[in-house]
Amino acid sequence: MLPDRISPITITDIPIGPELAIVVPTFNESGNVEELVARLCGALQGLAFEIIVVDDDSPDGTAEAVRRIGAGDMRVRCLQRVGRRGLSGAVIEGMLASTAPVVAVIDGDLQHDETLLPQMYAELRRDDLDLVVASRYVSGGSVGDWSDARHQGSKLATRLARRLTGVTLHDPMSGFFMLRSDALRARARGLSGVGYKLLLDILATPGPALSFRELPYRFQARQQGESKLDTKVLLEYIELLLAKTVGRYVPVKFVMFSLVGALGLLVHMAVLGILFKKTGVGFSTAQTIATLVAMTANFFVNNIFTYFDRRLRGWKLLPGWLSFCAASSVGALANVGVAVYLFQSFETVWYLSALAGVIVGATWNYAVTALYTWK
Repeated sequence: MLPDRISPITITDIPIGPELAIVVPTFNESGNVEELVARLCGALQGLAFEIIVVDDDSPDGTAEAVRRIGAGDMRVRCLQRVGRRGLSGAVIEGMLASTAPVVAVIDGDLQHDETLLPQMYAELRRDDLDLVVASRYVSGGSVGDWSDARHQGSKLATRLARRLTGVTLHDPMSGFFMLRSDALRARARGLSGVGYKLLLDILATPGPALSFRELPYRFQARQQGESKLDTKVLLEYIELLLAKTVGRYVPVKFVMFSLVGALGLLVHMAVLGILFKKTGVGFSTAQTIATLVAMTANFFVNNIFTYFDRRLRGWKLLPGWLSFCAASSVGALANVGVAVYLFQSFETVWYLSALAGVIVGATWNYAVTALYTWK
């Protein structure tokens, strides 16, 4: 039987919210999540914290493993994303889902040193900082047992990021950092959410200057599962750099598409020159073959480079190639038509007429192929 009167809930009856949220992006990390949660709980004793695991619908059952842990510990919860992929986007969603005034991100593969988190939190609070970064490239930090090739590649990417974006951190590529939630929310709408390097994305997004400190840590070896490092990570990094430099003026995919188009022009001229000058093929035939070869080259390079995140494979390549060639043919006609019209009707300088034609043709090709080829 229900009581006649239910006592009202007072503010003191409600548990205090977390002081710190730890966001863990995962994909196929079912073998690591239990150990990671145990380590985090051990490292963060004395703090009111929550652990938000953002899982990109891992086929290995990572989300289910987190839910089992969360059923016995209300500080642990799972945010499962279906139909979406990407580490930066996952972390952004996890951070924005928390009420904690301070949020941190740590990998789910046990390669980050969770024992550094209390010091990061203490320094951020004590010195009123916006951001504390665990750095591999300050005195006392280390990349661990990385191969020389990976180490040199990381250093090159770091130098490139600092030069192009103006970021002054020693390790703007770090995936292990802590910041105030209000600082993230102030930049959230300007973030690209591309790739793995959210810290660089945050630092290169316009907004009030962030006060920060870097603390050294040693990058640890993966214990279980497979590394996510592949060519896609490199392409996402390139896309992120473009997004934070020219991306504020023109769509990043259009820039990448145009770069491939410039390569296609070189392929076209090379094939045309070989056929017409070296083998004696008639100009019309050589031009037709060169055009088809250049279109085909552009299609496959765009499929690998520009649209790496929605790459066509297997039987989808044929209809994709056909739609790309069809769109590019119309784009070529638009290019010539606009250039000739401007030159003849308005006596526009020839190279400006040609440039206008190229822009119209490239824009058409990009818009139509983005919609119909790569959808």
